[in-house]
Amino acid sequence: MTMIYSLISEIQNGRLSGSAKRQIKALMRITDLFAAGSGSYSKQQIELFDEVFKALVVVIESRTRVKLARHIAANSNAPAALVRALAFDDDIAVAGPVLSQSTVLGDSDIALSASSQSQSHLYAIAQRQIISETITDILIERGERNVVHAVLKNAGSRISDRGFGKLIPRAGDDSELAVHIGSRRDIPRHHYLRLLEIVSAEVCSRIVAANPKFAEAAQGAVTEVTDEINLEIRNESWDHAKAKKKVRRLKYWKELGESKVHAAARGQDFEQAVLALSALARCPIEVAERAVLNENPGVIQIVAKAAGCTWVTVKALLLMRAANRSMAKADLDRARENYERLEIRTAQRVLEFYQERRNPGAATNPIDSGPSANLTVLAGTVAQQSQDRSQKMVPPPPSQ
Repeated sequence: MTMIYSLISEIQNGRLSGSAKRQIKALMRITDLFAAGSGSYSKQQIELFDEVFKALVVVIESRTRVKLARHIAANSNAPAALVRALAFDDDIAVAGPVLSQSTVLGDSDIALSASSQSQSHLYAIAQRQIISETITDILIERGERNVVHAVLKNAGSRISDRGFGKLIPRAGDDSELAVHIGSRRDIPRHHYLRLLEIVSAEVCSRIVAANPKFAEAAQGAVTEVTDEINLEIRNESWDHAKAKKKVRRLKYWKELGESKVHAAARGQDFEQAVLALSALARCPIEVAERAVLNENPGVIQIVAKAAGCTWVTVKALLLMRAANRSMAKADLDRARENYERLEIRTAQRVLEFYQERRNPGAATNPIDSGPSANLTVLAGTVAQQSQDRSQKMVPPPPSQ
């Protein structure tokens, strides 16, 4: 203890100020001695050292701070006050080693740094061995491309559902980002499905290649590949298995109805919502999944109408976070008008036609709209037809 005080006294008295080499040597000895005996110090002694360390960081020159930061970055017993002071240094050469390695920093310290410091500081944080969801949310929100890519490539980073929701829309314009997202083993299934729907065929193939277990599914058209991948993931999903068991039980006891879809949608339970919806609409699960995740509100309206759902349930489905839609009151009002005009028989015919188009051996349907027909296109067609029908019902103005 006497040795530490002696070294501190030398630095404070300025006798080492003319020699950076001796200064850093003294500082390193102080930190090492403190770390070695920190378990025996009283609370008052630790508080005293905290103040001394913070004062020392202010007076020592930049190159000395850089060496000190590198020296203590991996030391789990380093003085907390000193580590924090270095972590919040504006010079990334000082802060970087501590932000990327130190286990002394708590989530609150890292969150504060991530919320206020430069992109270089964010990139250093993205290199940490373990990064919590709280921190990755901030990095994804504030980080530029290289920061976000670093987070996704870091196997120790934990990404929240909200974080994935922010990332998916950006993947449409960034193929590398899409591959990084698709390669994550922790990506929730509904986000994986949305990702595969928005990327190109080439990017879809790269995502498949990044997951060897899906290699056998990478044959045929992109839509077929997507369906095969979805099936693989669905079969491996514990949440899906639990929801499937519950829906089967409800069907057995004849208790499966619209209320179950509504409750699941309000509760943000993607798996149960799509399973119950597909059962009521009598359509394949992948159709219900695409409907819930599609940005076009007309798609979910078709499936929900075929299922016999009321507007209150459709609204809950449209507002599910899984789809990441942004619908203002005017958008919801317009969707409600279209939904109320849509007839159940029309919705059922659209689903039947969609299934026939997905089946290569299906016969030609009289409402065929061409090779590119899909649920999104048909949803737009139905919405337009509903609007035209509504306009025809408006009586002409009285003649003058």
